[in-house]
Amino acid sequence: MDTTERLREICLRLPEATERPSHGSPAFFVRGKRQFVMLWPDGHHDHEFPHLWCAAPPGGQEELIAAGPDRFFRPPYVGHRGWIGVRLDRDPDWSEIAELCEDAFRTVAPKTLAARLDAD
Repeated sequence: MDTTERLREICLRLPEATERPSHGSPAFFVRGKRQFVMLWPDGHHDHEFPHLWCAAPPGGQEELIAAGPDRFFRPPYVGHRGWIGVRLDRDPDWSEIAELCEDAFRTVAPKTLAARLDAD
């Protein structure tokens, strides 16, 4: 399974998550509106390696970058909003990526929709 398919499987199992291209790359949205994950399978700008960007809860970006600066980075455009960049070219831990995507979903989803994750 390639990177795009794996990420699609993770994100689209979340309640009312949708996918559509954004800036030429796969992106995942809550109810088709609020973006929570964006994939750059061929890299983007100065990051010429496969990676994703995802929303992070408050303080999450700093914590992840401090714990793993070889895997995490502050992405352009959305980094100032606390989003995190995740390298996918260094044997990614897909369980961890699934957790990051779920956290991203919870960060942008309405509370009632995020609560469905706990009910399932």
